[in-house]
Amino acid sequence: MAFNRKPRGNKSEFEETLLDIARVTRVVAGGKRLSFRATLVIGNKLKHQVGVGIGKGKDVAQAIQKASNKAKKNLIIVPIVNETILHEVKAKYKSAVVMIKPAKKGAGIRAGGAARTVLKLANVPNANAKILSSSSNAINNARVTILALSKLKNFVSTEKLNEKRLSDKKEQTKDYANSSDKIK
Repeated sequence: MAFNRKPRGNKSEFEETLLDIARVTRVVAGGKRLSFRATLVIGNKLKHQVGVGIGKGKDVAQAIQKASNKAKKNLIIVPIVNETILHEVKAKYKSAVVMIKPAKKGAGIRAGGAARTVLKLANVPNANAKILSSSSNAINNARVTILALSKLKNFVSTEKLNEKRLSDKKEQTKDYANSSDKIK
């Protein structure tokens, strides 16, 4: 049960989808205290960013706002190559297990539930995802999908990092060689 939300008032770069909203109660000495819990997935399709947030509040609007703020703090960037993810990835969070595989161009997103929502908001055009556990908990399924996407390796940034390390080592050896010449 996902609800697409349009941002109120100010223009936001993020698209939001409400995954779950629940009425929760806490038993105290004077009776029961009622509050609401909202689970929200946000994504920036241009930058391939996605995040999941959970917020609790006295009313629905407050819970959604808190969830939005938490999701913005927990954004991840999903590396996309040839309109799909780089490699197969599998992740486990609590009892939820998900496997995400790259798909051919034009295949679209083949996933269900929370995994589909997360992949859609991350702007992954083609991917296959399967929730392998029997967990129907939308919150855990969304979190495990985010965890799996965060495990993806971005080879381009890794190559740049390795090149930087090599150039730093060359400079260190050059400095060492120059210092040993001065000692003699």
